[in-house]
Amino acid sequence: MARPLRIEYDGALYHVTSRGNDRKAIFKDDSDRELFLNTLAHVTERFHWICYAYCLMNNHYHLVIETPDGNLSKGMRQLNGVYTQAFNQRHGRVGHVFQGRFKGILVQKDTHFLEVCRYVVLNPVRAKTVRHPRQWKWSSYSATAGIVQPHGCLTVDEILSHFGQRKAIAHEKYRGFVQDGIGSPSIWDHLAAQSLLGVEGFAEGLRHLVTEKQQIREIPKGQRFVGRPSLEKLFSQRNRSKKSRDRLIARAVTDYGYSQMDLASFLGLHYSTISRILTTPQQRANIKT
Repeated sequence: MARPLRIEYDGALYHVTSRGNDRKAIFKDDSDRELFLNTLAHVTERFHWICYAYCLMNNHYHLVIETPDGNLSKGMRQLNGVYTQAFNQRHGRVGHVFQGRFKGILVQKDTHFLEVCRYVVLNPVRAKTVRHPRQWKWSSYSATAGIVQPHGCLTVDEILSHFGQRKAIAHEKYRGFVQDGIGSPSIWDHLAAQSLLGVEGFAEGLRHLVTEKQQIREIPKGQRFVGRPSLEKLFSQRNRSKKSRDRLIARAVTDYGYSQMDLASFLGLHYSTISRILTTPQQRANIKT
């Protein structure tokens, strides 16, 4: 079974989702939702998380979480595990509540923080469950907008600080910001390796954090080699010697995970030519140097 790439470091920001097993409901009533938020509050305190936004749908949830201690996976095991036990006990059932592993998208905070927080609270609107996010009780929108008091799991000050120093003005501008996002294009159109959201250079800057995970075959190749240079960039100097080109071909395969078919297509060479380059004694010696 494929496993998602986890890039964890101190201060990382994530958009986290977890779905019900077999698409079944993970919240049967409002008491379940309160139970989940209380569990989340306990986890944020224990693991020093900062929760900026949340939305509890019927069969899944969304969170925007910052991890000052780089411990997303540990906290998520606690969150989903404790909630599963409590849910099963409350409803007299056994077995899984959540479907497989959670999904955590690493977000570049200084460029996409507000966008992701807005995306989360607009989920009920996109699902056509309500016409406006204030009509959905189980998201962080109303608390951040100043309509209700924030739950103990939620931090609203950082979002509001982007909209002004005075709370009343910040609340009003936040409400306008969310309103402007209704019907806007998806923020996931430029997702890198199915797990990173940021501007150009963000993925490449994280490459050193995933080097040791490149041999874990259960992680999709596109995620294991996140931040690798494009073939266009790698072969940007087209006047290279044949020896230099062959060395780059070897690097593209061994260091960056490109397939031989990828290289054959890009370089306009036959697949057998790429294979022969990689298996010659001279090239094997080049790889070692």
